[in-house]
Amino acid sequence: MEQLNNILFTHSYFLRFDPKQWSIGQPYAPLGTLYAASNMRSNGYEVSFFDNMFSHTADEIIPAIEQAEAGFFVIYDDGFNYLTKMCLTNMREAAFKMCKLAKARGCTVIVSSSDSTDRYKEYLNEGADFVIIGEAEQTLLELTNAIKNGTEDVSQIQGLSYIKNDAPFKTLARPVLKDLDSLPLPAWDLINIEPYRESWVRHTGYFSMNIGTTRGCPFKCNWCAKPIYGNRYNSRSPENVITELKLLKAMFNMDHIWFCDDIFGLKPGWVKQFAQLVKKEDLQFRYKLQSRADLLLDDEDVAALAASGCENVWIGAESGSQKVLDAMDKGTTIAQIAVATQLMKKHGIKPSFFIQFGYPGETREDIALTINMINNLLPHEIGISVSYPLPGTLFYEKVKADLQQKTNWTDSDEMALMFSNTFSAAYYKQLHRYVHQNYHAHLAKYNLLNLLKNPFKANIKRLRKAASFIYHAPATLIEGFKLHKLEKAV
Repeated sequence: MEQLNNILFTHSYFLRFDPKQWSIGQPYAPLGTLYAASNMRSNGYEVSFFDNMFSHTADEIIPAIEQAEAGFFVIYDDGFNYLTKMCLTNMREAAFKMCKLAKARGCTVIVSSSDSTDRYKEYLNEGADFVIIGEAEQTLLELTNAIKNGTEDVSQIQGLSYIKNDAPFKTLARPVLKDLDSLPLPAWDLINIEPYRESWVRHTGYFSMNIGTTRGCPFKCNWCAKPIYGNRYNSRSPENVITELKLLKAMFNMDHIWFCDDIFGLKPGWVKQFAQLVKKEDLQFRYKLQSRADLLLDDEDVAALAASGCENVWIGAESGSQKVLDAMDKGTTIAQIAVATQLMKKHGIKPSFFIQFGYPGETREDIALTINMINNLLPHEIGISVSYPLPGTLFYEKVKADLQQKTNWTDSDEMALMFSNTFSAAYYKQLHRYVHQNYHAHLAKYNLLNLLKNPFKANIKRLRKAASFIYHAPATLIEGFKLHKLEKAV
């Protein structure tokens, strides 16, 4: 019985299995896992945690399973991180392996992740006893309590999937948690933060950590999967977030925060209240966040972000074609992207764009509009992807008939187009290379012109940026030539 009071937590994101992210070297701790561990500990369970972030293989979990003597083995992925939402096949295979390893050692195996929510039947077939569907903290607590108390019928527990009468069975969906302040803060004491710090400092010169202030997103972009927190939007209070910031500063002395919400500060007045509290507590840190162009049109709100330490905002610009944005049900306009970008620059915030190519119906003209938007607005950074159909989205249903056998990428840099489209998969991979070179050439040109206008403001950094035009300009021509050849081959 004592074993049923012990829980070993882990997650299935192995940084080494994702070559692009391993080379970037900017890992974030599995925040969702630490929330779940903290919640179970506050409810009387003995919890331990094995972090796979820097593991080489799934087999490294074996000593932890044997040492923990846990009745429950919980693979609980970080639903706040977009990399886990991508459901990469490398990570899925590792999760399957860990399920089998724990099952063979007598554990009750429970899985909570974006991937298992979409593919619960596969996880049950691969050794999981239970898959938690959607937001999982309360479901996990009710499930373990029921098993510990000898309850055989768990069909009344919401948000659960398991084998019943030799077939996969799902209980009713669980409503999302509204009072986020009711959750204990993540169990930051369970993680060895030093490998994270070492990697960040080595690759960037500073140390960043992650905090979630909200759950869910009320907007209806038809390609965006929300398997864990759904379309509802619930927020922690600014005071609760400040408490965690002070804790992280005291425990780890971080330099920087990624607010990993889908949408930061949507609740009216939240950002201004947060900025006031940051000033009152004299918190010194920088941060980045994700938002939307239509939420960054108020000068006072953007000024409040800047005053509280915001230095970089990633917005889902997606496309420079209004036709494509409307097809995506994005709910934003090209004009809003331009205004938001200018307003952020005015207040010293670096605007960065997520760009998506390959949405059904996108033409060469639409692609040209997107490239022109990037060249004209010159964001601080761009992240380019091709449209990626995930189960549970309208976009997935739209292209399902055209999907090939492959339905997930192996790693985040694969950039494979998994459905028939205007151009070939090779074209979109080359487009990715061309747009990046073209963007850097325009940035270099901008810096060169500024240097010529203001030569007395020259420094090493600005000189290097301007000089990079010598490389990026011819490289853009070469990549453009390759792209044109692929375009003509269609």
